[in-house]
Amino acid sequence: MDKQELRKEAHDVDVTVWVGKSGIGAVTDELSDQLADRKLVKVKFLRAVRAGTTVEELADDLAERVNANVVETRGNTAVVTR
Repeated sequence: MDKQELRKEAHDVDVTVWVGKSGIGAVTDELSDQLADRKLVKVKFLRAVRAGTTVEELADDLAERVNANVVETRGNTAVVTR
């Protein structure tokens, strides 16, 4: 699937991973498990983790840690796929 199709599909996906003050390391296992079960996962970056960085940077870092790709970022939310 190309990114445009994945974006359309991601529209109806609910956020299932929240990254908070514990940081990205606290959710890598959970995200990896969810990506094993489904094609797309939405990740919300809460204010506590965003201090001084952008959502795009955080999403790229998280995706790299779980060997995934960022489909898109919108606001404080990112969509990740394998």
